[in-house]
Order: sequence, then structure tokens, then C-alpha cells
Amino acid sequence: MNDEKKHTLSDEDIVSGIFQGETDALEKLYKEHFPMVTRLILNNGGDIDDAKDIFQEAVIILYDKISCGQFVLNSKLKTYIYSVSRNIWLKKLAKRGVYSNVDDYEEKLQVEDDIEIQRERDHQFIMMEHALEKLGEPCHTIIKDFYIHNLSMQEICEKFGYTNTDNAKTQKYKCLQRLKKLFFG
Repeated sequence: MNDEKKHTLSDEDIVSGIFQGETDALEKLYKEHFPMVTRLILNNGGDIDDAKDIFQEAVIILYDKISCGQFVLNSKLKTYIYSVSRNIWLKKLAKRGVYSNVDDYEEKLQVEDDIEIQRERDHQFIMMEHALEKLGEPCHTIIKDFYIHNLSMQEICEKFGYTNTDNAKTQKYKCLQRLKKLFFG
């Protein structure tokens, strides 16, 4: 695999690469997700060695599932690695007796999960705003009027001078298709 491809591997490429035994896929997985697991562990009573152990266990679990054909990517790989690492860490803490009530500790970690989810949503919201800006008129206004200002199709029809609501719906559909292309590339 060349250097350019290393930097552009999608989650699906990484999973496929692991399945095919490509070391580049494991390297990319490590580079992209080890820092996140390290933050999780360091922020929750562990050290760098704990982070390495937890990450390695999470990767082994992922590798085993992929190798057996049992892995289905129904979320981001980042989310999967984080969740598995988090669960392994909670079990280790319970074994160490650090937290006798794992439920209380899970609540604390849940807040961190929520923060991570919110960051991802904020990022997607910003990307959607950029896509909307690139959309141009009348699509930009039609999409905002319908989804943000809750205007009815009849109101949009009248505002833009369409002959009937079906024409307005058709235009909105075309605008959504353009927006999807801009947003998802």
C-alpha cells in the first residue's frame, strides 16, 4: 500500500485490510484510535501501560471478530474501539477494587461518551452548514424554510411562485439530492 492510500483508509478499508492480513490497516487503526483510548484511560485512573494493554485487548477482540466473519460495521470504528476499551477498563477497575460500584463509574464515563458524541454531532452540523452554503439559491432557502422554519409546502409554493405544491416538492427533492452530494461527497 502506498503512503497516499495509508492516509485515506476508510473504516471499511481498515476492516477489510485486517481481514486480509494487511499490516497497514492495523497501523492506521493504531494511529487513529490509540490516542483516544489513551485519553480515556489516563483520565480515568490509569497510566500509559494500562492504555497500551486496553487498546491491545480491544484490537484483539476486533481482530478475532473480523477473522471469524462475525464483525458487522454498524457504527464508526472509533465508536466500536472506544466502547470495547471502555468496557474492558471498567472490568479491570472492578477487579482492582477501585470501584466497587461500577454503575456509578459507568455514569461518569457516560458523561464523557456524551461529550464525544456531541463533538461528533457539532462537527457534522458544521459540515452540513458548509454544504448548505454551497447549495446556492433557491435550494438553500427552500431547505431552510422547510426544515428549520417549518414552512409548509403550500407556503413554499407561494413564496417561490411554483404553480402547485407538487412542483415545490419536486424542487425540494432535487435540492435534497444536491445537498446529499455536497455533504457526503
